[in-house]
Amino acid sequence: MGQDRGKYDFYIGLGLAISSSIFIGGSFILKKKGLLRLARKGSMRAGQGGHAYLKEWLWWAGLLSMGAGEAANFAAYAFAPATLVTPLGALSVLVSAVLSSYFLTERLNLHGKLGCLLSILGSTTMVIHAPQEEEISSLEDMAKKLVDPGFFVFATLVIIVALIFIFVVGPRHGQTNILVYITICSVIGALSVSCVKGLGIAIKEAIAGKSVVRNPLAWILLLGLIACVSTQINYLNKALDIFNTSLVTPIYYVFFTTSVLTCSAILFKEWGHMGTDDVIGTLSGFLTIIVGIFLLHAFKDVSVSLATLAVSIRKDERAANGSAPHSTYELLHNESTDDIEDREMGLPFDSVSRRNGAMTSSLDH
Repeated sequence: MGQDRGKYDFYIGLGLAISSSIFIGGSFILKKKGLLRLARKGSMRAGQGGHAYLKEWLWWAGLLSMGAGEAANFAAYAFAPATLVTPLGALSVLVSAVLSSYFLTERLNLHGKLGCLLSILGSTTMVIHAPQEEEISSLEDMAKKLVDPGFFVFATLVIIVALIFIFVVGPRHGQTNILVYITICSVIGALSVSCVKGLGIAIKEAIAGKSVVRNPLAWILLLGLIACVSTQINYLNKALDIFNTSLVTPIYYVFFTTSVLTCSAILFKEWGHMGTDDVIGTLSGFLTIIVGIFLLHAFKDVSVSLATLAVSIRKDERAANGSAPHSTYELLHNESTDDIEDREMGLPFDSVSRRNGAMTSSLDH
């Protein structure tokens, strides 16, 4: 019965995690559309401290979609290990990429399709090799985990890093470096997942008829979750407003997932029960997802498809025979340049985020 119950919880958590990714992926698009509409009206942008987005219904639709996704995600953590639920967040990147191609005029080229495939394969690999958490059946067990010296040191470091980025690094470099606001969201997100896990246990105890309201830990976890989520929403808004969605989404996924996996390993001791093959499988799956996300977004402005590849191959063959010396690079470069110009003509304000090109190049050096 215990094994059957475990499998039942596993599939519930899996279904909730997938639905969460769909809602969250769609929320990025809705919120971005709302922010773009406000900027066209001349309102003060969120990245500059403005809060005009609170009057934009599209932004609220995105917030509600994200809320539904977070609620499903919340429930998923109550049924399944964090190392299983968190990697499935890659699906939100895929949803965001596909919807961006329709609503933000961002094409999904051959690289993007391969990236989607790799992300799905990597997520599947991580699900297969997902580690098992130490059994935590009550808030008392959770309290013992939270005061563990390892987690206490980790949480202290997370709070210190977040405060430094909020009050020191953010005001100086937040407008030009995409990693600043995303780092704040990611490290705080690790603590929010811990709060979610604890509240999930509290809800299970309440359903079982145990008294939870009088337990101070439940209220501490609730207040901690509200503080963490509020901080994440604020700085994620700033990142989305200043930088391109196709940059924010994958970087946020990688940073957030890494933070959560680290936090889960320290708090729930997940990796201590894993065999060598599961460790290799989990790490390989995560690296595969990262490669997939990189392919999905790094080459998004290069017009590459099976048709253009066939054309370039024929041109190379003709060049090898002594005619039409046009290289594959020139062909694809010209097409991608024309494509970018067409898109910028069609969506003038989105060119504001094009300064990310200069930003990313500076990061490479």
